[in-house]
Amino acid sequence: MIKYVRSMLFIPILLVAAACSTSDNTMSGSASSTSAASSSENSKLDKDARAALQQLLSTNPKATEINDKAVAILVFPDILKAGLIVGAQGGNGVLLSRDGKTLGYYNATALSYGLQAGAQSFGESLFFMSDSALAYLYKSDGWSVGVGPSVVVMDAGTAKSMTTTTLKSDIYAFIFDQKGLMAGLGLQGQKITRLNR
Repeated sequence: MIKYVRSMLFIPILLVAAACSTSDNTMSGSASSTSAASSSENSKLDKDARAALQQLLSTNPKATEINDKAVAILVFPDILKAGLIVGAQGGNGVLLSRDGKTLGYYNATALSYGLQAGAQSFGESLFFMSDSALAYLYKSDGWSVGVGPSVVVMDAGTAKSMTTTTLKSDIYAFIFDQKGLMAGLGLQGQKITRLNR
């Protein structure tokens, strides 16, 4: 019961964090201290994203096959989701080039409605298979997944029927390292926005 109450108290916090995470940090204070904090946050996010991607590739052969053909990978190492009728999820991630260079930092948020209660966390990796799909991400002022490039979520069933010769979609998504009891994970309604840092 205590865990359930804590999860429900977490929902407003997550909603506020998701709303605030995409806004510019223009609060008063020292520019140098803000820059140092951002640099530290970026360094930690880079490390977490690379570790999460390595974990996915070491445990999922299909992800490794797709990774070898991708032009870039957007990795969200830790997305938090909580809900009670209205749900919210959010987390920050790193866009990595084929050779592992950091191309930018992004935020993913989503709201959902329906019968849901509880909280969970999970990792998410989006493999961009074409330069045009990557260009769409760059030019979007907040990309709503489902609009623009085609996205295929690689669940166990999809992965079995997929071969490297049938990779025709723009983006392949893997959801992994799920912790918590909520069900129905997906990318519906997710909005991905570049962070200015």
